[in-house]
Amino acid sequence: MKRFRRLFIANRGEVAARIARTCDRLGVTPVFGLSEADRDAPYLRGRESVLLGPARSSESYLARERIVQAAVQTRCSALHPGWGFLAEDPLFASLCEAHGVTFIGPPAAVMQKLGRKTPAKAAMADAGLKLIPGSDGVLHGVEQAREVANAIGFPVLLKAESGGGGRGMRIVRKASEMKAAYDSAQSESVACFADGRLYLEKLIEGGRHIEIQLLADKYEKVVHLGERDCSVQRKHQKLIEESPATVLTDSEREQTLAAAVRATSAIGYVGAGTMEFLLDEAGELRFMEMNARLQVEHPVSEMRTGVDLVEAQIRIAGGEPLWFSQEDIRLRGHAIECRINAEDPASGFAPSPGVIERWELALSGDEHVRVDTHVETGYEVPPHYDSLICKVIAWGEDRDAACDRLTEALQSLRCDGISTTIPMHLAVLSSKEFRENRYDTRAVPGWES
Repeated sequence: MKRFRRLFIANRGEVAARIARTCDRLGVTPVFGLSEADRDAPYLRGRESVLLGPARSSESYLARERIVQAAVQTRCSALHPGWGFLAEDPLFASLCEAHGVTFIGPPAAVMQKLGRKTPAKAAMADAGLKLIPGSDGVLHGVEQAREVANAIGFPVLLKAESGGGGRGMRIVRKASEMKAAYDSAQSESVACFADGRLYLEKLIEGGRHIEIQLLADKYEKVVHLGERDCSVQRKHQKLIEESPATVLTDSEREQTLAAAVRATSAIGYVGAGTMEFLLDEAGELRFMEMNARLQVEHPVSEMRTGVDLVEAQIRIAGGEPLWFSQEDIRLRGHAIECRINAEDPASGFAPSPGVIERWELALSGDEHVRVDTHVETGYEVPPHYDSLICKVIAWGEDRDAACDRLTEALQSLRCDGISTTIPMHLAVLSSKEFRENRYDTRAVPGWES
């Protein structure tokens, strides 16, 4: 087993700060890669860092060779990609391994298998999961996209092969819209992930988005950490996540969790991964994809189980077997998270970069409230990247208690100088539709936009 002493963090913002916290606890020295735009980020203060390049992602956080070179030159034996950017890039994972740097994530071959979709979906079907109709792997162009869409019926959804966070997704309702949507999705995918490959699925409207958190070691042991409901979304970007998914019956939950574990084992997965499903209007859970990385909403599962997923990732990558069994996992109470973005929800969620003039969290030291952030008073939110500035997570004995605690926490959060999505979150949490669990992915409950 490998003992990592120095770990390169190939990401920025909240996830970089999150990874560093676990490194500190494990006695691992984090080394940060950064762009010009992030030179003054608070989480870099007193830390080792390497300038990767200018603000443009393609010249910094997406510059594979430059990042690996920086990891080698700073004597880092491991690298954590976080989420987004190169987190699910098999070429990047291979490049790390070729230069003696352990990639904290699944092996490149596993990512390639998931990326090709066909073997991954076959494994899911063999494990008893139902699939969403769509293309057989990545598309080879607009004409093939039209052919597949005509075969399965409109509307359809174009999706970025290396995507996440709603980037590189476009809804297509008729054949005449396909070319513009394809070009737009491909362009965004290249800009965000340096990968223009797309695939296509039947668009399920009015569904609920359910995902399962999984951990797998190198010795074929797989456990789940329960499911999350991520149905509060805007333009395919998740806004609120919670666990458990109360829309599921106990039998549906038990069967799907067991099938997810079987499928994860069948594809030879290693590391932390998330299997995503859509619960359609007929009540069928249909497999969408498996994300081969840490998810933004991972703290929800951590709050219910007490398992540090970043620690698990690091220990698994070092060759350590999982130190707990499925029977050891206790899924306690209810946890809920909201993502605070530097956006103005009253103006169509327009980006709101700028200087935070006051940042204050008057949370009274509540042990059941967690705040993950990289910002502070005086921090300047750059306009170049994702606008996430903070996540607030609350735990309660039941859903109502967790929602009440989260509401109180949000009301105590003071952020002056920029607009944030806090008003929208408070509106959702107080809405009758959300509290009574009567909503789906089509609209944000309690918010007109």
